[in-house]
Amino acid sequence: MKFIKVESPQPDIKVVSLNRPEVKNAFHPEMIAEITNFFQQESQTKTSKLLILKGEGTAFCAGADLNWMKSMVNYSYEENIEDSKKLWGMFAAVQNCEVPVVAVAHGAVFGGALGLLACADYVYADEATQFCFSEVKLGLAPAVITGFITRKIPDAFCRPLMISGEVFNANEARRIGLVHQTFTGTTVDVTEIVKTFAGNGTEAMREAKKLLNVLLETNSFDEAQAHCTRVIAERRISAEGQEKLQKFLNRTSK
Repeated sequence: MKFIKVESPQPDIKVVSLNRPEVKNAFHPEMIAEITNFFQQESQTKTSKLLILKGEGTAFCAGADLNWMKSMVNYSYEENIEDSKKLWGMFAAVQNCEVPVVAVAHGAVFGGALGLLACADYVYADEATQFCFSEVKLGLAPAVITGFITRKIPDAFCRPLMISGEVFNANEARRIGLVHQTFTGTTVDVTEIVKTFAGNGTEAMREAKKLLNVLLETNSFDEAQAHCTRVIAERRISAEGQEKLQKFLNRTSK
């Protein structure tokens, strides 16, 4: 892979870095394809416990690449539809990846980059990070990412930010639910991130994520009941569930 870099500080942990620092990790079709393929493949890999998504250089991601945007001017309506479907596919690959995804933001998170944070399960951000739904300033709309943003940020918060295009900081991003934890400095220690999730069951975290994604897609109370009761029954009799429950019971009985 040329536009993302993957490292494994531990056998079951992978750090995937957006790797176009010379353009603040801006998206272009090749990077979008690499991100999509990576997260789709990881979803099928049963050995990964956690994926950490970050950006190389001075920014997490500045949104769409300028040269890519220039080429869009000459796209037909049909070409724009196909191009946008690929962008949607990238966000869906992150959101639907069975492995929990932790994003670490710093510098700038503009435009489509906000979609990546919305699709992550847990988000850290440097306190100095700047965020912006910048599309309206370019005569566009944050159309593709809205399908993912509105799952995480309530309308009352995302509406004024999307329409105004104003820059907001990490504290505001945390207040509205886009960011879960802030830190000081351009990066956070990966080992500290891993500690938060280390004691959790690998299968349990995957099942919790899948459960949440399923419930987002259903409006049926009966379907939700059937799915939730099936998942807890399966977890209780699973090898991982039995092992961790027994360890917990042994500790509490002493």
